[in-house]
Order: sequence, then structure tokens, then C-alpha cells
Amino acid sequence: MIEAQLGRCVAAWYPGATGVTGAAKLSGGASQETWTFDIVHAGGNIGAILRRAPPGYGAAPGRAAGLDAEATLMQLAHDAGLPSPRVLHVLTPEDELGSGFIMQRVEGETIARKILRDEQFATARPMLARQLGGIAAGIHGLDLTRLPQLRQMTSTREIADLDREYRGFEWPRPVFELALRWLRDHDPGPSAEVTLVHGDFRHGNLIIGPDGVRAVLDWELAHLGDPMEDLGWVCVNSWRFGEIDKPVGGFGTREELFAGYETAGRRADPERVKFWEVMGTLRWGVMCCGMMQRFRQGPDHSMERAMIGRRSSETEIDLLRLLAPREK
Repeated sequence: MIEAQLGRCVAAWYPGATGVTGAAKLSGGASQETWTFDIVHAGGNIGAILRRAPPGYGAAPGRAAGLDAEATLMQLAHDAGLPSPRVLHVLTPEDELGSGFIMQRVEGETIARKILRDEQFATARPMLARQLGGIAAGIHGLDLTRLPQLRQMTSTREIADLDREYRGFEWPRPVFELALRWLRDHDPGPSAEVTLVHGDFRHGNLIIGPDGVRAVLDWELAHLGDPMEDLGWVCVNSWRFGEIDKPVGGFGTREELFAGYETAGRRADPERVKFWEVMGTLRWGVMCCGMMQRFRQGPDHSMERAMIGRRSSETEIDLLRLLAPREK
């Protein structure tokens, strides 16, 4: 059924398109789906991706920017020369596909285990941290006047939100209490510069090829705030997948990340990055607890939620490592 809907949709705006083929669902959360398909064209098929909230679903969750905003941000990034898919079409009510957008498919790998271990990425791995620094700088340099309406976050507000979410579980965890106290004691306050923040800059949201980073995906948590948040988030140990001695995604150093950022014309603040790395580690721990709560209380008793939920214990170890006093 969706192939027929997509075929009618694509024929309306893509000159020469005669239909679509190979539609397959890649993922589906509670309110959003991702589909891959090919646009059939006399000049050769075009790989495409549909990202949508099907008809009947309400507004995006509170922290989400919304699919229309995602499409705008991805196209702005693409137009600025950043590795981002080209947006082909933003869905309209006449398309009868729900809300969302269609973008050009970018070939490559998103699975961290393969990126960190497969031979085909051996040449790319040593340069990924610098590349990500440069890409982050480009994201943070996008013109604020051209952005869609986005929520604005500060470190103080983020601490308060995490504290409220954590206490809502009624599931005391001493390490989380320690981390919250450390964050309040080390809160750097509002950033001197407010920029676009991707909000989920990490493995899984990056398409990697043998030549390096090919695309940044999933802008649903984009917001305005401290640019150091993205640099701290990509350093969280949970995104290293066992390569704990390489803080940036399991493939590079913070120094390489900062060098790429500064080569692109922006300055990194290592102390603020450390704060956001602690914040990000706690945030992921709280998110894991949320997964476990939903597994325990229902209605979703999926094994995937339980597996993610138990990873909260890993973040406790990570937090203790980050907060341990260091010898001078």
C-alpha cells in the first residue's frame, strides 16, 4: 500500500518519475517511521528515504523539534556544504502519507561495531574525530536568523529537567545523586554564544563510508544552546562501544576533535565540554532508566527496552570514572 501512496506522491513533484520500488521499513518508534525506497526514473533510479509520522499521530514529543523543522535544518546544513542528505520533498496533506519529508538516500554505514572494527573503515577511522570537529563547527555556525523555531536550553535548565525526570522514577541511585550534585556545583551558566545544537551528535546518527563522514542524520533533538553540548555528547563513553581509550566515538581523541573544530574557525572550551560530557552521561543513564520503567510497567514489554534499560549501570561506572579526583 505504501508503495502506491509513495508512487502517487513522487509523480506529483519529481519530473519523469513513474513510480517507486523496493519500499522497506527501516525503523519505527511510537510515532515515527523511516522507509527506504527507489524512485523509478527513465534516467536511472534514485535512492530515497521517507521519514514520517503516519496519519493520525499527534504533535512531536516535547523535546523534539518536529519533522518540518528537521527537514529545514537538514536542507540548511546541505546548502552550507555540510554532510547532510538533500531534502527532496516535505509532505503535504494531499500526499496522504502523514507529516514528514523525503530525502535523498546516502549510502554508508551507521552501525558502530562495523565502523570501529571492519577493515573497510580502517583508513577512515583515524580522521573521523577531526572531521566531526569540523562538522560540528559548521553546524554551530549556521545562521540563526534562517533557523525554524526551536526550544532554547541552558545548562541550568537541563540539570533541573534531568533531576525532575530522575526523581519521577522513584528509583534512588546514589551515583546519579552524586552526579546531579556535581553538575549543580560546576554549572558554567549560560554560554557566551548561543548557537544551533544538533542535540544527538553521535554514532547511529552518522553515515560513515571508507572516505569518512558522509551524512549527519536525526536532527529531532536540535535546539538553541551551548555549542559545547554537542562536543561533550559525542565523547560520552556509551558511544565508544568498548574502545574506551578513544573518547570520541571510539575512534579518536578529544584533542583531535578540538583541532578539527578550531581549524574550522571556532574555539573549543575543554572545561565546558567536560561538564557536558558528565551531563550527557547522566542523561543517557536517566534515559536508560526510563526504558526500564516502561518495560516494567508496560504496555511495552519489548526485550529491546529491557536491554537498553540495564545499561544504566554502565553509566554509573562512567560517572564514577569522570568524577573521581585526579592526581595533580
